[in-house]
Amino acid sequence: MKPIFADNAAIEHATKLLQQGRLVAFPTETVYGLGADASNPEAIRRVFKVKNRPANHPLIVHISGVEQLKDWAQKIPESAKILASAFWPGPLTIVLNKKSDVPLEVTGGQNTIALRMPDHPVALALLNKFEGGIAAPSANIYCRISPTQASHVEDELGDSVDMILDGGACKIGLESTIIDLTGPVPKLLRPGVISKAEIEDVLGIEITRIDATIENKSQNNRVSGMNRLHYAPTTPTALCEHDKLAIVLNNLRIQNKRVGLLSYQFNPPENRFIHMLCMPEQAESYAQELYACLRELDNKKLDIILIEKTPESENWLAINNRIEKATARFKEA
Repeated sequence: MKPIFADNAAIEHATKLLQQGRLVAFPTETVYGLGADASNPEAIRRVFKVKNRPANHPLIVHISGVEQLKDWAQKIPESAKILASAFWPGPLTIVLNKKSDVPLEVTGGQNTIALRMPDHPVALALLNKFEGGIAAPSANIYCRISPTQASHVEDELGDSVDMILDGGACKIGLESTIIDLTGPVPKLLRPGVISKAEIEDVLGIEITRIDATIENKSQNNRVSGMNRLHYAPTTPTALCEHDKLAIVLNNLRIQNKRVGLLSYQFNPPENRFIHMLCMPEQAESYAQELYACLRELDNKKLDIILIEKTPESENWLAINNRIEKATARFKEA
């Protein structure tokens, strides 16, 4: 399926497709989503089939405004309204108790639902035209690299999508922050560009950070991006400390391995076996480029991809979370 420039006519056609229970990939500020009518169980099941995603992994429902919270959730706490007012439209997903008529297909069989209002003109135009919730996980095969350009969706999902709306490159490039408001204390389930500190500042209380992974048996609510291995290239990918890169690269050269390198500060000597991409030193720019660069290296059919370890400060938390999951098979080289 070739991407179509997201003008008014394309958005009108995409709306009709969604109403027919078909799938439309569209841009958000975070990544491209694989959209379906969130109230249509059959359409939702098709999303899971196309992505090869386990049926018990819930989807995030995108809505056009705070007023739509009541259409999907019950017992909406004041904290949800405060956070929505502060961060929507934007990359914050709020987990609430679902209404009884919300299909269990979209929530992965749970009684909670994840909701957000995206900050992208194409996504908002589509939502306003559709006048309903659009369930939209990332438009890629389950656990693979999330798409940040329309061409990524085309390459990975092809004709299994009924339409791909092209709205340009995603300005953030990492998935949304997810916060659970179903309990007495808010819980941060997935880090994103909206930080724990920013949420605490708005709410005026301390929140809990949970490592929401399959391996964490104490975490009851399943959410998007919970796998230990996620956002991963098909090429073996490993993290490497800056001061170890020279030795590791030399050992790989001796083995005649073709290596991809996401370099943050390291400048290796020229070597035809090394395909290096220089990454920005600012966290915001690094996040924007991370998935596209990983895809570029993955497409070269290399023997291994190395990612130079990035800073551990708060503004790099979401980036490091994604890198940790992308390299979970091999961790450090």
